[in-house]
Amino acid sequence: MSEIEIGRNKRGRRSYSFDDVAVVPSRRTRDPEDVSTAWQVDAYHFDIPIFAAPMDSLMSPETAIRLGELGGLGVLDLEGLWTRYEDPTAQFDQIAAASDEEVVRVMREVYSAPIQPELIRDRIQQLRDAGVTAAGALSPQRTQEHWRTVVDAGVDLFFIRGTTVSAEHVSTGREPLNLKRFIYELDVPVIVGGCATYTAALHLMRTGAAGVMVGFGGGASQTTQETLGITVPLASAVADVAAARRDYMDESGGRYVHVIADGGLGRSGDLVKAIACGADGLMVGAALARAEEAAGRGHHWGSEAHHPTLTRGRRVQVGTVAPLEQILFGPSLEADGTTNLVGALRHAMATTGYLDLKEFQRIEVVTTA
Repeated sequence: MSEIEIGRNKRGRRSYSFDDVAVVPSRRTRDPEDVSTAWQVDAYHFDIPIFAAPMDSLMSPETAIRLGELGGLGVLDLEGLWTRYEDPTAQFDQIAAASDEEVVRVMREVYSAPIQPELIRDRIQQLRDAGVTAAGALSPQRTQEHWRTVVDAGVDLFFIRGTTVSAEHVSTGREPLNLKRFIYELDVPVIVGGCATYTAALHLMRTGAAGVMVGFGGGASQTTQETLGITVPLASAVADVAAARRDYMDESGGRYVHVIADGGLGRSGDLVKAIACGADGLMVGAALARAEEAAGRGHHWGSEAHHPTLTRGRRVQVGTVAPLEQILFGPSLEADGTTNLVGALRHAMATTGYLDLKEFQRIEVVTTA
């Protein structure tokens, strides 16, 4: 990798965001009706490569069921309001009504209620009863405490999602989560992240994870760069982790680990470029928070927005624009890439001549920066 000089004492390599790259048509085009957007994680098949991020503002149990019926996967935040309150309607109303000046206080207050294991069980059972793939997420800090409840409830896909997750967490104050031992002992596929570098991803793949999430999540609602100074442009990050997937396949004798782009996927063009850079799946937040079925009342936020001591996110107003089905499959409302996400992906694949997602990962990409 070529490096540039930042100053006399520091060098860094150039990285690219999705805004800095574009896909290039090949020698053929195809009919969009012939294109397949299907993919599979372990034994679970999905018609579209879209996961809904585990964020209260977009994923209620009912919304997760609806997305499952539409061919995607809704991931429930198992530390969110739905596992703290039997009916969190009043809490959602409080967050929506709070002014910008008081919203952090309000959110910390409503999220201070304890997580109830019986509600974790009930929410997962609700998904299973509806016949959709049941997926839920815990942070690395809460996994030790609640994983048994999650697994016993019958979760199909278990997500361990944090701002950044490593396979080697060092702590002098408490026993850290040993991901390799933990994943080995579980009987369900585990998807872990975020990560943003080749080395970190390779170490996560060696734990036995079924997939790794690339990026820090949050997207429009996150302020990790402002508060911690941490960010990695996602086009480069996805391409680096896809390289780790390739090398791990050689190392492991053919074991394939799915790469899921997570965060900053606000428009259909971002989804297209994420897959072109090597992603298998797409974890989408703000774009789905605009759905009529989303719980956030036109607002969007992640767990970083109510951290008890160091807020690294904000509540943002995204509005309510259309039913979930229209956001995914159209017709689009405007020419801005925020509705008909799957239709745009299919057209991009057809226009550039590719039949399925694995083929599309081989497309030529150019930099525009």
